[in-house]
Amino acid sequence: MATLGAIAFSGKAIIVKLAYRHGVDAVTLIMLRMLFALPFFLVMVWWASRPRAGKAPVVLTRNDWLGVIGLGVTGYYLASFLDFAGLQFVTASLERLILYLNPTLVLLLGWALMGRRISRYQGWGMAISYGGVLLVFGHEVTLQGADVGLGALLVFLSAVSYALYLFYSGEMVQRLGSLRLVGLATSVACVLCITQYVVLRPLDSVLSVAPQVVWLSVLNATLCTVVPVMLVMMAIERVGASLAAQVGMVGPMSTMLMGVVLLGEPFTAWLVAGTTLVLAGVAVCTRAKRAA
Repeated sequence: MATLGAIAFSGKAIIVKLAYRHGVDAVTLIMLRMLFALPFFLVMVWWASRPRAGKAPVVLTRNDWLGVIGLGVTGYYLASFLDFAGLQFVTASLERLILYLNPTLVLLLGWALMGRRISRYQGWGMAISYGGVLLVFGHEVTLQGADVGLGALLVFLSAVSYALYLFYSGEMVQRLGSLRLVGLATSVACVLCITQYVVLRPLDSVLSVAPQVVWLSVLNATLCTVVPVMLVMMAIERVGASLAAQVGMVGPMSTMLMGVVLLGEPFTAWLVAGTTLVLAGVAVCTRAKRAA
């Protein structure tokens, strides 16, 4: 389940890149994805809010709702929109490598906001990971030009936004449960993405979207959004978060392979070396954190 979930998550970038070939913009594309995903997330909220063993679920307070909205904005709305926007300028492989820096960003947030110490091994792990991303980034700049810098910045800001979600969601997960919190936060993000489209685009512009974009958005909403969320959560219940996270390392590799096969992206020694460094660095950070 963890392996399939990681591969399904990584397919999102491939589908977005395929959709961009049909002339759609990021605002419309993310609206379609969230529009098709919203019913599934509402069902997820309903399912997680049912009484269990005669025990009623926690009633959401005003602070809970503010927290849900904040996490929905950072973890799914901003993170998704910035990611979709960045994918207009960078390859799917570089996008996945940047997003895979999340564990290092959470460590940096803990240091900056909470004064948590970063160990020497964690520092080395972060240096290795960022070195790998810079290696692939530098190679892409030479091939595709300065727009890669803008795309990489947007994707990196997406990773920072999601790291903020991970950093602040721990307490709410304990209170509301992971399934309920994910359903609520993603539902908030869906509403925001749909509202963004209504404000920024004429409503009838969606009628001119190519049918291929619609079907790709359906696939993105189901196979690459809802399904992997469920698979990873079920995997964590069975094998624990640590093992599920280690298995998730298959994500960048699967994105790289799908990018080569489905998008025709270049398969180079630079990409292999950068991916290896990122995975090794994140592994060092994760193991050092568990040891601490």
